[in-house]
Amino acid sequence: MQKTVVLNVVGLTRNLIGEHTPCLSQWMEQGKQVSVTPVLPAVTCTVQSTYLTGKYPSEHGIVANGWYFRDDCEIKFWRQSNKLVQAPKVWDMARAIDPTFTCANMFWWYNMYSTADYEVTPRPMYPADGRKLPDINTKPAELRPQLQESLGQFPLFKFWGPVTSIESSRWIAKSAKWVDVKQDPTLTLVYLPHLDYCCQKIGNHPDSIAADLTEIDTVCGDLIDYYESKGAQVIILSEYGIQPVSKPVHLNRVLRQEGLLAFREELGKELLDAGASQAFAVADHQLAHIYINNPAEIPRIKALLEKTDGVAQVLDKSGKQKYHLDHERSGELIVIAEPDAWFTYYYWLDESRAPDFARTVDIHRKPGYDPAEMFINPDISLVKPKIAATLLKKKLGFRTLMSFTPLRADLVKGSHGCLPSDKNEGPLLMSRQQQHLPSDKIAAVDVCDIILSHLFADKTE
Repeated sequence: MQKTVVLNVVGLTRNLIGEHTPCLSQWMEQGKQVSVTPVLPAVTCTVQSTYLTGKYPSEHGIVANGWYFRDDCEIKFWRQSNKLVQAPKVWDMARAIDPTFTCANMFWWYNMYSTADYEVTPRPMYPADGRKLPDINTKPAELRPQLQESLGQFPLFKFWGPVTSIESSRWIAKSAKWVDVKQDPTLTLVYLPHLDYCCQKIGNHPDSIAADLTEIDTVCGDLIDYYESKGAQVIILSEYGIQPVSKPVHLNRVLRQEGLLAFREELGKELLDAGASQAFAVADHQLAHIYINNPAEIPRIKALLEKTDGVAQVLDKSGKQKYHLDHERSGELIVIAEPDAWFTYYYWLDESRAPDFARTVDIHRKPGYDPAEMFINPDISLVKPKIAATLLKKKLGFRTLMSFTPLRADLVKGSHGCLPSDKNEGPLLMSRQQQHLPSDKIAAVDVCDIILSHLFADKTE
């Protein structure tokens, strides 16, 4: 076995490697870079599950970052149990080849309760008083206090939300080295999300995100130097590229205006009622699953969505098969956005009726992905003193909401999910072990075998 580390630099593309990324540019000169044909949807949970299993969503079941759980009649995003992934993972395959193999999963998704040897992932605490406290989940459990005593508390609020920064990726990088020193795993999977967030907020032009590129480049350079000094092979990988967008599309409002979407009123606010709806959209970046409780409405809804501005394609049964999304978790229809469009989860027609969580960072309560959580509402005057006052109230034990998320989808400048037309704006894989990269273009399902070939060159070639 050959010690290997995979650095998942989310959002990294050929177009972003250049003058602002000296470490990666220099490292790449002695290696080989190949384009990865992304899987649909090109979103975190689906892509990572495809990379780690070598299977398409139709087989591993991760059809998006979240979907409609039909038995519960609930939409759930960002679940964490690895048991949701319905296929063996790369660490299972590696252990079958050599029982002495070990794996550390550092923040890749569906991290919890897997068969990997070491796991670290965000896991906030939610006390009964309404607070959300930064924390992590680890395997084995004793890693949790040891890591946070050594590195400090995981910077959860720098991981997602309006104050995201390089600090979260730095913490993850430090934790990966910490686990390596203590456990020396054969394979380490490291998730570095920084570019994902700045590209969605600002866009994907290198000069616009120059400081962010330099920051993540420095983190990568440090990790490469560390792991190569330990004799490890390094793979640089990305999940997707961020596309510039200017057109938010509100699919649930389209369905509501046709009388297909139901909601219930609570305290003067509207909550989407999935179980009572004839149809609703679960929006995830540039793809949305359309769940239709009345099958007779499928042809009408398909025609309706095909006419909706910003929609590029509506997949029915045959379309889902074509893109390997024919799984029971998928919607009856799947909608793909035009390149400059993306899908919101918004379903209310009057902002005063939007649910209270809509103006907060609340990734689990919202029935869809909300990139507006990365912004502070620009329409609020004296916003910093108001945020400080709200935080003080929370520290004093008062129940109050951090209601500073805008209902302004137009603020979002980048998105992902659909398949890019330009390979330079799509995901990539780099390695100095060029013999394991036989072509200049690979499929997303090939990544698993490439990792195995790095680990077991003599057994897989």
